[in-house]
Amino acid sequence: MSTTPIADLALVSDRHSAGLIGRDGSVEWLCFPRFDGPSVFARLLDDDAGHWVIRPSVPYETTRRYVPQTMVLETTFRTGSGTVVLTDALLTGPDDGGHRLGAGVPHLLVRRVSGLGGEVPMEIEYRPRPEYGLICPILSIVGGGVTARGGAEWLVLTTPVPLDIGDSTGYGVFTVRMGETRHFGMHRSTLEETPARMWDQAELAARLDATIVAWRSWSSLHQTYDGPWQDLVHHSGRVLQALSFQPSGAIVAAATTSLPEGIGGERNWDYRYSWVRDASLTMGALWVAACPDEANDFFAFLTTAAPSLGTDRALQIMFSVCGEHDLSERTLPHLRGWRDSRPVRVGNGAWNQRQIDVYGELLDAALRLEQQMGDIDDDVRRFLIACADTAAERWTEKDQGIWEMRGEPQHFLYSKLMCWVALDRGIALAGRLRAQHRVESWRRTRAEIRDNLLREGWNDRVGAFTQAFGSDELDASALMVPIVGFLPAGDSRTLSTIDAVADRLTDERGLVYRYRTVTGVDGLTDGEGTFLLCTFWLAEALALSGQVGRAREVFERAAAYANDVGLLSEEVDPDRGELLGNFPQAFSHIGLVNAAWAIDEAERACGPVGPGRGNGDGRVA
Repeated sequence: MSTTPIADLALVSDRHSAGLIGRDGSVEWLCFPRFDGPSVFARLLDDDAGHWVIRPSVPYETTRRYVPQTMVLETTFRTGSGTVVLTDALLTGPDDGGHRLGAGVPHLLVRRVSGLGGEVPMEIEYRPRPEYGLICPILSIVGGGVTARGGAEWLVLTTPVPLDIGDSTGYGVFTVRMGETRHFGMHRSTLEETPARMWDQAELAARLDATIVAWRSWSSLHQTYDGPWQDLVHHSGRVLQALSFQPSGAIVAAATTSLPEGIGGERNWDYRYSWVRDASLTMGALWVAACPDEANDFFAFLTTAAPSLGTDRALQIMFSVCGEHDLSERTLPHLRGWRDSRPVRVGNGAWNQRQIDVYGELLDAALRLEQQMGDIDDDVRRFLIACADTAAERWTEKDQGIWEMRGEPQHFLYSKLMCWVALDRGIALAGRLRAQHRVESWRRTRAEIRDNLLREGWNDRVGAFTQAFGSDELDASALMVPIVGFLPAGDSRTLSTIDAVADRLTDERGLVYRYRTVTGVDGLTDGEGTFLLCTFWLAEALALSGQVGRAREVFERAAAYANDVGLLSEEVDPDRGELLGNFPQAFSHIGLVNAAWAIDEAERACGPVGPGRGNGDGRVA
């Protein structure tokens, strides 16, 4: 089984595919030709599922960083005899600057080894295992490198170092001296594509340099946020761009599948898809950390993939990066899983769940983009009207909720709240949608939902809005009450809910759980870690309520769990304090951006909280 700590991984992306590389120079995960494609390297989920290592063959120390303003990774190895830098990138295309980032990618992973001082003995182990480790390809030595044949994949490794072949694995050793540089490249194609080929050293060098320029051109065009934690916000914007699929604008929830929410447990899901649930929060983050173009692209993807309300008028909650609807889940029993966490899954069984929150998330996203959308075509206009109408019709139904519970449907607070949002935003957009004739009906239903939420969602015994009607269980999604504007952040019920979450739904580190899994309401028996997104929600809600000092403390508490290259996972293990869950997690980075923005806005309104500022409870005086 794989034991690589999740925090040891770093992301590379060409906006089609993603790879994860360990501190030891090992490519632990790489899928082609898109994020949800089958892996070529998957040692992250099983020692036998493939990897590609380039590292010193003697003891070393490691530091890492991204080349500034890029997602090109630099790993520096320091040994007793010298220092080398390993630079890793999935190449962008020859004309991929600015808004075109990722438009013409060759599906080529390049690895540059450069000597900085002295000399360092190096080793390479190349072990491709396509289709999640099912295939041991035939490796053949050819001029300039090694080919791998087997299944649908045709892999061509360009290597300036001769390799010995055995057991479908290539091995080699070499020495790098100060001033020397070598480039390695793995090019991938399938049988129906133009075949992958060997690349010469000058080509690889030029294309790697061009990839750095392309990322920097995107960053310089898009990243203008100048508030607190600017570096973290800008980096999170690049991570979201790296998790976006250039041909469609879809953003995947994470680059991986089956990294568990609890070590050894069954909460192992495939997150390489795009969720409607994320829409409105993603729009806000992209506005802050990227630009409206990316927000427009994501919204355009959703309104292209989603407009099929089905025979029961239900909107599907998630799609593949190309818009496919059928994401049927299956397990891969030959993979042992990260730290023996089974089953390993591909596909996601939640695709056919019914969640009534999605209508609100789509309409909230539309309202955020209202000024940028220009003319709304008739198909999108009718679809958005249908979303508001469907929310009005279905808000009384039980569903699986924001957390995709695999237990019995319930009347979840968050789902009802987002139906209120759907109608509220539909009313605001009525003129653009040419739906003025629906406004009176939408207003009546919005008022009905509001009364129901205040009556059934508020729990006097708990002193908070709770997870579901009639439930005594807290849920972090109740923090969305002020975030979406249902109640003012200073309302006594809002403040009481914020305090209840902060006091009773956190671990000893002050990180927030989604809910208490011991209740068994989600249909699963094992536990999970605290959620970084939910902790950022707490920071955002505190900022909205004027509690800026507390908001900063909570934000910094969560942001401190970014790894050495600034990446966040989904969760933190409450016992060990290590990162858990699929990685890097878009939702965590979205939460970071939105919380930073809310804190910045609160400080602009009331001034920064410093020594001597604020009340005893942390609220700004």
